[in-house]
Amino acid sequence: MKAVVPSEIIEKKILLLRGQKVMLDFHLAGLYAVPTKSINLAVKRNKDRFPGDFMFQLTRDETEELQGSILRFQIETSKEKRGGRRYLPYAFTEQGVAMLSSVLRSERAVMMNIAVMRAFVQLREMLGSQKELARKLEELERRIEQHDSDIHSIFEAIRQLMAPVEKPKRQIGFRVEE
Repeated sequence: MKAVVPSEIIEKKILLLRGQKVMLDFHLAGLYAVPTKSINLAVKRNKDRFPGDFMFQLTRDETEELQGSILRFQIETSKEKRGGRRYLPYAFTEQGVAMLSSVLRSERAVMMNIAVMRAFVQLREMLGSQKELARKLEELERRIEQHDSDIHSIFEAIRQLMAPVEKPKRQIGFRVEE
């Protein structure tokens, strides 16, 4: 089965917030081809399926920080005349995204959920391999530091061996012993 959306696009929408990998409600809405308010309404109707470790609402500061750096929130028409979002976005963890497929029962939601789960797994595997690489790099740095210390000691010993040995000068003349 061919993926509905390439995994690279999905991976770019996975963010790190509060120490967790999450996807925002409007990103998921775009992937599932439904309005953001439909996702939020489905979640609201099934609140007991989305505990705090599955989903959380961003704070105003988090929203402004994301908006200023990497995101441009999609504009949705609200009931108010000013337009735009009336509520702060929701962030869904991997488990929350998995739970979404049970409350959004469309065929596209199921297919997209599979693609998103694969992207989370792929990202986890990639991060795991990077941690292993970082550990090996640290080990190599420690070895090199030890080698540098050893080489410095060898050079110091060679310098001492190369230094001319000063012989005590013999005195010329008479010595009076008292």
